[in-house]
Amino acid sequence: MQDNILEMRGITKEFPGVKALDNVTFQVRRGEIKALVGENGAGKSTLMNVLSGIYPYGSYTGDIVVNGEVCRFKGIAQSEAAGIAIIHQELAMIPQLSIAENVFIGKSLSKNGIIDWNKIRAATIPLLERVGLNEDPDTPINQIGVGKQQLVEIAKALSKNCKILILDEPTASLNEKDSKNLLDLLKTLQADGITCIMISHKLNEICYIADSVTVLRDGQTVADFPSAKDITEDEIIRQMVGRELNNRYPVREGVKIGEVFFEVEDWCVHHPEFPERVVIDHANIKLRKGEVVGLAGLMGAGRTEFAMSLFGKSYGCHISGKVRKGGKEIDTSTVPKAIENGIAYLPEDRKSCGLVLGETISRNISMANLKRVSKGGVVNPNQEIAETGENAKRFGVKCSSIFQAAGNLSGGNQQKVVLAKWMFNLPDVLILDEPTRGIDVGAKYDIYCIINELAAAGKCVLVISSELPELLGVCDRIYIMNEGQIKGEKLRSEATQENIMKLLI
Repeated sequence: MQDNILEMRGITKEFPGVKALDNVTFQVRRGEIKALVGENGAGKSTLMNVLSGIYPYGSYTGDIVVNGEVCRFKGIAQSEAAGIAIIHQELAMIPQLSIAENVFIGKSLSKNGIIDWNKIRAATIPLLERVGLNEDPDTPINQIGVGKQQLVEIAKALSKNCKILILDEPTASLNEKDSKNLLDLLKTLQADGITCIMISHKLNEICYIADSVTVLRDGQTVADFPSAKDITEDEIIRQMVGRELNNRYPVREGVKIGEVFFEVEDWCVHHPEFPERVVIDHANIKLRKGEVVGLAGLMGAGRTEFAMSLFGKSYGCHISGKVRKGGKEIDTSTVPKAIENGIAYLPEDRKSCGLVLGETISRNISMANLKRVSKGGVVNPNQEIAETGENAKRFGVKCSSIFQAAGNLSGGNQQKVVLAKWMFNLPDVLILDEPTRGIDVGAKYDIYCIINELAAAGKCVLVISSELPELLGVCDRIYIMNEGQIKGEKLRSEATQENIMKLLI
C-alpha cells in the first residue's frame, strides 16, 4: 500500500456561472515531487487554493486528507499549521522590506511585544543557507533579482516547518540558469523529506524533476501517471489539450516579406536612477512588413528596457536615437505619440501593465482606442460592445461574456485580451514582450497562430522571448542582445540554439 501524505477526494468548486473543479481526485506520495499540469483554466491553481485554505471549507465540496486525517481548513493559517505552504506565481513580498523581514513577516519573533531583530536575523541565515542564497538578511528585496526572490519565498515557507511545498509556476520569470538551480534545490529539499507539488507549463522541466504527473482538463482529472519516467512530453500535451499537437509551432504558409518599414537607429538609453549607467548602447534594428523578428537575450540583457524606452520612453533617461517608419522619422517620446504612430507594446507583465483586472473584457479591449467607439467625447456603449465582442471572438478569448472581469480569466485568455486591445487600435508595428510566458502549450499555439496572422496582414512583429526554441520556431530573423548591445543577427535558416548562445554569453 502506497504511503500518501495527501489525498483530495471528489473536490468540486464553483464560481458564479463556472464549475472550476468537477469531482477532482488528486493523490501525492510522501516525499515525492508531484507535477500538476493542464491548460490555462484547467483548475490547477484553484485546486491548490482549496488545499492551502485560500478557498475555505464550505466554499467547495469534497475531502482533503493529510497524513490520514480529514482536514477542513478555514484559512491559510490552518493549512500552514498542518505543514502546507504555497508559493504563488506572483511573489507575495514587500519590495522595500529586507529579506529577513519578508521571511518572518506575520511571524515576527518578539518578547514582551518587542521584535527581537537580532533573533530574526540569526534565524534567517540558516534558512538562506539551506536554499543556497548567500545574501545579507538586511538586504532589501528590491535589490535582488527575481531568481533570488524565489529562493527567499522558499526560505519563508521553510520557516513555517512545511512538509508539503506547493509551487505555482516557480520558473515562469526565471532564466535558464536560475530555473535549473531552483529545480535542483527542489531535489535537495526532497532528500530532506519535503514533499513538493509543482505546477508548470514547461514540460521539459516536468520531465526533469517530477516523480509523478497528474493532468487536469476542464476542471477534471483526466490522467494520473504514477511514474513520470514512463511518459513523453507529447503524451502529456495530448492529455492536456485533448488532441494531438504534432507541431508546436504552426507553419507559416505563403510568407511574403516586404521592404524595410520600421527602423531604430543608434538607440541609447541610460538607467533612470543611475544616469551614468548605459542600459542600451547604440542598438540598431530593422523590421520588414510581414516579418516576424525575434530579440534574444539573457535576463538583464536589456530587451524589455529597449522595448519600453521605444514605446513612449516608458523606461530610462537621456534617451537618444532615431525611429523611422516608412522611411520617415517619427516621434515616440510619449506613449500617446507612439500609439498615434502605429506602435503597440504587449508588456512582459500582463497583469500589472497590460490589463485593468477589475474592468470588463470589453472595456480592456476598447481603452487603447476609445475614439473608435465614441463621438464628441462620449462612448457609444452599443458600438463598444459590438466591436469589442467581435475582436474578442476573433482572438479566441474564452469567457462567459465580454462583461466578465479580465482578472477572472486564465493567463492565456488574458494574453489574448491584451493582443485584442492593441489590435483594436490597428497598429503597424507590434512589440510582443514574452507573449507566451506562464501559459500552456495549447494557448501558446493559439498565440503563435495569431502572430502568423498579424504578419500575413503585413504587420511588423518583434517578439522578445527567453525561450530560444520559441524564437527559432516562430521568427524569420533573430537579433541577439547582450549587455544592451546588438551582438548579431541570424536568419531562421542559419540560426541554432548553439550559435545564438555563443553571442548571448
